[in-house]
Amino acid sequence: MRTLIHLSDLHFGRVEQALLAPLSKLVASLAPDVVVVSGDLTQRARSHEFRAARAFLDSLPGPRVVVPGNHDVPLYNVAARFLGPLVKYRRFFGADPAPEFVDEEIAVLGVNTARSLTFKDGRISGEQIEQLRRRLARLAAGLTTVVVSHHPFDLPAYFDSGHLVERAPLAMDMFADCGVDLLLAGHLHASHAGNSAARYQIAGYAALMVQAGTATSTRGRGEANSFNAIRVARGRIEVDRYSWDEAVGAFALAASEAFERRGDVWGAPTADNP
Repeated sequence: MRTLIHLSDLHFGRVEQALLAPLSKLVASLAPDVVVVSGDLTQRARSHEFRAARAFLDSLPGPRVVVPGNHDVPLYNVAARFLGPLVKYRRFFGADPAPEFVDEEIAVLGVNTARSLTFKDGRISGEQIEQLRRRLARLAAGLTTVVVSHHPFDLPAYFDSGHLVERAPLAMDMFADCGVDLLLAGHLHASHAGNSAARYQIAGYAALMVQAGTATSTRGRGEANSFNAIRVARGRIEVDRYSWDEAVGAFALAASEAFERRGDVWGAPTADNP
């Protein structure tokens, strides 16, 4: 079994400072095999914000898979936005905006959906889809495969489809071909777990889709700050959501859900295997 900590939408520059130390302590206690951050590390892509985000993530244990979000592209510096949109992200988090972590049980592959030409929407290109297909094809058989993006490929039913990554249906067809198990995303500042069957009727396939809320931002949009602890075993994934409890000044377990794979379809466990 592997443990993934899924953080998103940190928004350094507009963080609730009181959450940082309790979050770091709890994440350490959960002993993650990998920490996944699905974008929006900063509020306005300023150097001091990236520096603070990097310092915080350096306080957490384990390797990391970190992808940029739309807030990690400069907004007001037009020259930087179009000529070097990810210069600061690369300076603080590495040259590759699509990093990965692979071991004997899981493969976590990042993809960059942030773009200069849009202020908040996300996009995946045909070239990125084919690159990701090749990356997935190189993996050993039997791994649980995870794709991480900032913008979601699927959504909770109560969100408008305009929040989807552009070309999401094309990407989902490729995910089905390659048997991708789990899609992790952020952007919405809303926690959710479910499968992709309602939106994408692909015969014999449904990925598990998990959204993370904002872990540390003051911009909660009506939901408490939260993050996910995801435990992955072959054919089974458990998602624990930890939310900030103001009364006790700590993150506390708020919900737990389990999913299992039957063929290439992820869904709720059967009655004889709860």
